[in-house]
Amino acid sequence: MAAHRRSCMILLTVAVASALGAAGAGAQQLFIYPQRGQSPQQQQQDRFECHQWAVQQTGFDPMMGTAPPPPAPAPTTGAVRGAARGAALGAVGGAIGGNAGRGAAIGAGTGAVFGTMRRNDQIRQGQAQQSAHAQHSGQQMERFNRAVATCLSGRGYTVN
Repeated sequence: MAAHRRSCMILLTVAVASALGAAGAGAQQLFIYPQRGQSPQQQQQDRFECHQWAVQQTGFDPMMGTAPPPPAPAPTTGAVRGAARGAALGAVGGAIGGNAGRGAAIGAGTGAVFGTMRRNDQIRQGQAQQSAHAQHSGQQMERFNRAVATCLSGRGYTVN
């Protein structure tokens, strides 16, 4: 029974170590050196336990991946839509002034400019949201790596 339990623990440890390597491919890699002559099996067990501890401390598990960034909202306006709105308003204003066609043309041009500006603002806001999400994910990974390094240092490893 104890041998079976130990075999399961070793398999689980190897699986976690493999997943850690895959999950951390884009993240900072930790270099770990045993200062007290720990065996490879002990190193795997310590790494597994430190991973669990770091998840508890940070609330972040890189094996689960990060949440995908929020999708950029589709722009709700643009040059064509702005031109149509501007033309409609310009036609009304032009009709009051006696020249609906000229008012529509001026309104369409003005509407297109403002529609394009509004659309560009919406695109920039979406990009800023995605950038903030990426920065937050990087900070979570950095905190997690610091927690793992702290745990392993306490167990007699040099971590860089």
